Amino acid sequence: MKQTTTINLVFIFFGALILLFIIAPLLGMFLKTTPETLFETAREAEVRNSIWLTIWTSLAGTLFFAIAAIPLSYLLARYEFRGKKLVTGIIDLPVVIPHSAAGIAILGFVSRDSAIGQIGSALGINFVGNPAGISIAMAFVSIPFLINAARDGFSSVPVRLEKAALTLGASPTRVFFTISLPLAWRNILSGLILMFARGMSEFGAVIVVAYHPMITPVLIYERFGAFGLKYARPVSVLFILISLSVFILLRWLGREKK
Repeated sequence: MKQTTTINLVFIFFGALILLFIIAPLLGMFLKTTPETLFETAREAEVRNSIWLTIWTSLAGTLFFAIAAIPLSYLLARYEFRGKKLVTGIIDLPVVIPHSAAGIAILGFVSRDSAIGQIGSALGINFVGNPAGISIAMAFVSIPFLINAARDGFSSVPVRLEKAALTLGASPTRVFFTISLPLAWRNILSGLILMFARGMSEFGAVIVVAYHPMITPVLIYERFGAFGLKYARPVSVLFILISLSVFILLRWLGREKK
């Protein structure tokens, strides 16, 4: 018992160090930002427009790509096939590659001389320097969070329930929408929230595709480079507060009702 208590104390000590490592920089930034400075920053049209752009482009990218990501997650959860490990590895690629490199890859994918860029041009859309390009860059680096969470959700759904419904005459489509999807919804919602939040925080990939219009991470970078820490800090604090508020709201809306 003494050995267990000792090792638990050691674990608690290291855990406290990690929590301090996470909290201390954020707390220091908040303490050095006065409420007056924060309200003054919030009144700037450039800051408000940037935060709104960040929120809606990330949300748009999340919802658009979720249409294909959720069915893919179901296939990965339910079926074994040759090359499945390769597919799962490809899905995780955006998490491990440098995001500046991801931005370069996306830029080549959506530039005017690419197939996607030509289709966009025919529709009057230039993805480079456009909110549409920002949404694509955000979705590229964040979509693994949705796919992996949704796959875990579908994997947790008992196969016997789906088979029973099929035996009773339900179509595969009806089984998916009335059994699989509702039972996996908690994980899917968590994946959607994580994808949305990760997209909002993206910088490296977005700045390559669209420096303007500026999302908030890019605006923070520009203010730091042009004016220094004093002018970048209030925008950072304001964006963190709004991001946390949106994140908490989404979690609250998706809470399990008792």
